[in-house]
Amino acid sequence: MKTFVRYFVVLVPLIVFSIGHAVEVDQGAVQEAKAAFLDRMVATHGLDRAELTRILDDAEIDEQILETISRPAERVLPWHEYRAIFLNETRISGGVEFWNTHADEIRNASEAYSVAPELLVAILGVETYYGRRMGSFRVIDSLATLAFAYPPRSEFFTSELEAFFLLVVEEGIDAEQVLGSYAGAMGAGQFISSSYRAYAVDGNDDGRRDLWGDWQDVLASVANYFSAHGWRRDKPVVSRASLSQTWSGPEPTSSMNLEQTVSALSDAGYIFSTEQPGEAPATVLSLEGQGQQEYWVGYHNFHVITRYNRSVMYALAVYQLGQAILAGYERGPVEAPSEGGE
Repeated sequence: MKTFVRYFVVLVPLIVFSIGHAVEVDQGAVQEAKAAFLDRMVATHGLDRAELTRILDDAEIDEQILETISRPAERVLPWHEYRAIFLNETRISGGVEFWNTHADEIRNASEAYSVAPELLVAILGVETYYGRRMGSFRVIDSLATLAFAYPPRSEFFTSELEAFFLLVVEEGIDAEQVLGSYAGAMGAGQFISSSYRAYAVDGNDDGRRDLWGDWQDVLASVANYFSAHGWRRDKPVVSRASLSQTWSGPEPTSSMNLEQTVSALSDAGYIFSTEQPGEAPATVLSLEGQGQQEYWVGYHNFHVITRYNRSVMYALAVYQLGQAILAGYERGPVEAPSEGGE
């Protein structure tokens, strides 16, 4: 049997159902769920029951996590406000600076996985401000809270909790110290446990997959994620669109799914320009802009970005931030004006 020593997530000894500020605890249900989880972890992965139980008893419910997951920015903010969080001069210039500092690592990852370099930089910009804000929640608390105190997604986060246990063994991570997001995402690229195990790579062949402090690993891992999900280099992400003057249909709604084609959307009255063939899969995006509705047509690569975060606004923000950073990087440094006259 494997020895299980100080590297594993703590489960929560409570189930909490939050309605407003009221909290209702079902002790019986949580004990049953905990016992089932322990049985599975011991039987399937050979973990030491006594040690695992001891660690599980230290878990904490974090009500802030429950409140945050119930109102993510993608749901409560209109597009123009959400966009402003990421498309601002500070984050754009920060991306250009990051690219200049890590140009070799970015180029290597981009070329190795055939993924646009601006996409890699933009993902890090949106997720963690280029590694500066990687989360302040203990991952064990985040996953435990959501696995055992958030019934709408308990099954998913219980699976992530299991994956985190395995990740800790594989990577030698200190499970009681590592920090991440309120949803348990980790590192500069904010990988959840299952994604870390499946897509993180050792970019510099040092025998570890370090997504916190090793930029070769971080960039290669993000690039590998997009490559594995079908990114097509040099292919478009979106096109700006408008509605024809004769439009008489209902107000379009956004979809991440490529259920239309370029020709079908054009025939329906969407006006946009693209070099994609008529049969290329596409989708419509309709977002609340500043003072008016914005329309876009998304293609295959747009859908790929949504695999990183299942949000139309997230994917469009990543794309636009990447384009802004790329433009700044290609302009190069601005020379300071010379002093004095002729």
